[in-house]
Amino acid sequence: MAFYGEVINQHRFDALLPVLAEDVSFWFSSGSHSGLAASRQAFEKTWARIVDERYWLEDLYWLAIGDDSAACSYHFHWTGRMNNVPAAGGGRGTTVLRRDPAGWVIVHEHLSAEPT
Repeated sequence: MAFYGEVINQHRFDALLPVLAEDVSFWFSSGSHSGLAASRQAFEKTWARIVDERYWLEDLYWLAIGDDSAACSYHFHWTGRMNNVPAAGGGRGTTVLRRDPAGWVIVHEHLSAEPT
C-alpha cells in the first residue's frame, strides 16, 4: 500500500501495473471499472480533470492479513486544481490484496465519500 500511495502521484498508469492484478476492479463514485483497460481509462480521466493532483492515504487499518490475501480500510485525501481553482476532497476506502506469483497486488478497491 505504501508503494501504491507513492506511485499513484506520478500520474502514470504504467507505474501502477506492478501492484495491480489483471482482473482488478475499482469502485469509485464515478462508476465501477473492471480490468486493467477500464481502470486505466478511469485513472487517466481523473488525472486529466484534476491538475497537479496529490493523493494520499491515512489511518490504514488492516482488516485481515493472510498468507494469500489481505484487506485494509483507510481514509483517502486529494488536492489539486479543477478549472484553475484549488480543489480538495477525500473519503473512505477499502482495498483487497492478493498474493500472486510476482508478489502482492491489488485485486479490488472501493472508494466512497465520508458520511454526512
